[in-house]
Amino acid sequence: MLPAIVIEKLPRLIRAIRLLATSATPDEALALADELAGITAMVAEKFTNDRTAEGIQRAQLLTVGGMSLGLEYLLEDEPDDEVGDKAAAGILVSEGAEVVFQQGFRLVRELSALPEDSLVGEYDIDPVYSQRRLKELFVDLCTADPGESWSGYERYRAQLKQRKDVQAIVRAAQWLRRHHHEGPVQDPDLNAEGVIALAIVFAIEGGGRIVARSGHKEFERFVKAVRKNKPDFEAGWVKMLENIPAPHHAIIAERIAAYRNSTLLRHIGGSTPLKQLFVELENFAGSELDAEYP
Repeated sequence: MLPAIVIEKLPRLIRAIRLLATSATPDEALALADELAGITAMVAEKFTNDRTAEGIQRAQLLTVGGMSLGLEYLLEDEPDDEVGDKAAAGILVSEGAEVVFQQGFRLVRELSALPEDSLVGEYDIDPVYSQRRLKELFVDLCTADPGESWSGYERYRAQLKQRKDVQAIVRAAQWLRRHHHEGPVQDPDLNAEGVIALAIVFAIEGGGRIVARSGHKEFERFVKAVRKNKPDFEAGWVKMLENIPAPHHAIIAERIAAYRNSTLLRHIGGSTPLKQLFVELENFAGSELDAEYP
């Protein structure tokens, strides 16, 4: 069996610099070197300990990665690496290193502003924590050794997709909260999946009413109504979706499909004791459910 072929893919900045001898004048190359030195000094001041040799070295690695991230983004539509490397060298000379680095840093900043998961708390909007997350993400994605393969841009794209998917879940839950039948739910902590689960469960009663927060008393009323009236669950979900903006339909529909055959929904329509039902509901709604019996 032949060994797997490992293709070395150095950071884009390094590959572009290697082409400067044939694509830039000595003065242009010197100007670029000065720019890169200035950016490294700035990164050392803001992201590492600029008073130590280790701090400067780490700053160099971050500069390489930050620049490469910006170049990869600017050249995203160029599938040919060789052509892309030449284009990258041209961008460095014509646009300057500062523009490229700012592009790379902007990508990290915008990514760090997106939610990592569907559990959102006060700390997620706290400026101190936001800066800490930005720094950690920048270090994670942009630490690039000039002599080794770097996959920072691929990891950036994977995280961007994952976080945008989470953002869609959070926004759907936020809409449900704003349109809660008893008035908007004001709570800095958000369990987005829990909010959506509650809305889907209560929607089976019909009428299109949005329930984004509940407690024992309301749940007890709801269960009794479902067992007495035996509503069409599917019709209830259709009615709920009619009242929800189209951008959130896909998220809600996916969750409906996941919960449609759940034990909880079968038990609600049966004779399972209320206390057990509430425990089962807690598994879906979590902190969005008031667990204290009124």
